[in-house]
Amino acid sequence: MTTERPASPLPPAQRTLPAMLERQATRFGERPLLRIAGRSWTHADAQQAAGERAGALAQAGVQRGDRVAVMSGNRIEFLEVFLGCGWLGAAMVPINTASMGPQIEYFLQNSEAKLLVVEAAFVERLLAADLARTSLCEIWVLDAQAGDATRGVRTLPYPAAAAREALPPAAMRPGDPLAILYTSGTTGPAKGVVCPHAQYYWWGVNSADVLGVGAEDVLCTTLPLFHINALNTFAQAAITGCEVVFEPRFSASGFWPSMRASGATVVYLLGAMVPILLAQPEGPGERDHRVRVGLGPGVPESAGRAFLERTGVRLLEGYGSTETNFAIATAPDSPRGGVMGWLRPGFQARVADDGDVALPDGEAGELLLRADEPHAFASGYFNMPEKTVEAWRNLWFHTGDRVVREADGAFRFVDRIKDAIRRRGENISSFEVEQVLLSHPGVAACAVYPVRSELAEDEVMAALVPREAQRLDPAELLAFCETRLPYFALPRYVDVLPDLPRTENGKVQKYKLRERGVTAVTWDRGPGGRAPAKG
Repeated sequence: MTTERPASPLPPAQRTLPAMLERQATRFGERPLLRIAGRSWTHADAQQAAGERAGALAQAGVQRGDRVAVMSGNRIEFLEVFLGCGWLGAAMVPINTASMGPQIEYFLQNSEAKLLVVEAAFVERLLAADLARTSLCEIWVLDAQAGDATRGVRTLPYPAAAAREALPPAAMRPGDPLAILYTSGTTGPAKGVVCPHAQYYWWGVNSADVLGVGAEDVLCTTLPLFHINALNTFAQAAITGCEVVFEPRFSASGFWPSMRASGATVVYLLGAMVPILLAQPEGPGERDHRVRVGLGPGVPESAGRAFLERTGVRLLEGYGSTETNFAIATAPDSPRGGVMGWLRPGFQARVADDGDVALPDGEAGELLLRADEPHAFASGYFNMPEKTVEAWRNLWFHTGDRVVREADGAFRFVDRIKDAIRRRGENISSFEVEQVLLSHPGVAACAVYPVRSELAEDEVMAALVPREAQRLDPAELLAFCETRLPYFALPRYVDVLPDLPRTENGKVQKYKLRERGVTAVTWDRGPGGRAPAKG
């Protein structure tokens, strides 16, 4: 199994976005870099775009250290602003395009953004936000003509960067903030992860190394640019000299046609997307492509095997959060599947109890991580010093994930700690219950979560999406599970739904299912394990 450390083409002081752009323009010049929404760049174009957009930002009053928020789909302007901010020394704040007025207001207020770049389709949502409580001085609207003031803030069309004088790059340091990426809150508001330049650099180096990305590859992703997964693909292309294609969104029926049209050789999927693709009717298009490998964190092992058999594409597992980096991964020659992977060079990991004491192999605990290289991880949560200290206490980043380290060094995911279910004195892994449910031929997607019972403990509830043209019988499904799960882990409640609530990047929003809880149409096998009477 590959364990060599990836070569580092840049010395520490040059692990910044401007240095990456200057290097790629010199080394790769007119080689294709980007295709997105009908537009394209060469590697040299990216450097030019960064300088010109930095000039436009500076003319709008943005200075080094300021924040610029962007609410946009996958389009070239998103990357223009990202590169321009990095070139100027500002930090970009991507906003999830599913956000509504109150969430937008919170992101703008917490980040203290001075400028907002927003698609015209989302401007109406600003009416439900109190922009007077934010630091905004100006709003640039994509696809719009000059408009009226929006809640007292000047609204302008997105300015053409070519009309502005390109600025030279700011003298950035590897630890300077490049972006603030908001992660979903669990027991409180979303936290803004402060991502430094060097962390972005290492994301690109490590991801490219795991996937074996070379100069002739074509990377293609349908994931949104406002998350690190897709934003990271640009770094991979910039470092290796290859090309990246950003699709507007994920479509199960359109996935393979878009991969063929793009000429993709490397693809990026999330766990929920693979079962969705496998639920599509089989067809020759699943083999008619150039894709050689994919990144698929969180894909169930059985789904990964089925995907390889149907499409010829091996999906590699791995672990990395917005706060960390690509610290754990499998490889094409990994000795076995069903695990997140093995620790990569340059990182340290510990499986610990609630006192941060290391646990022996085979015992589940929280995954703690740290990096050998400076600024390879995020530097904290913006304007949340208490949360920063809590997450990075004892010089380790606390992931909130319960894992097991096996005897061969492989890390196996057990559950998000907050999703663990306590029933009949036993801890139940929602992830493990989900794997059994997904192995049923009639289940296309599922989510398992706790709901409170009349005994003041957790009961196990499952929301299921049936495969096309299939009818799910909860009683039959539970009989299927009885030989595959401990008695205490069998779901008491089952909801059969047309789909699961998801984020823009396909992650199941379990909190919405927990809030929905048990309804009049929920199947209940009873507190003692008895199925409801028929008729």
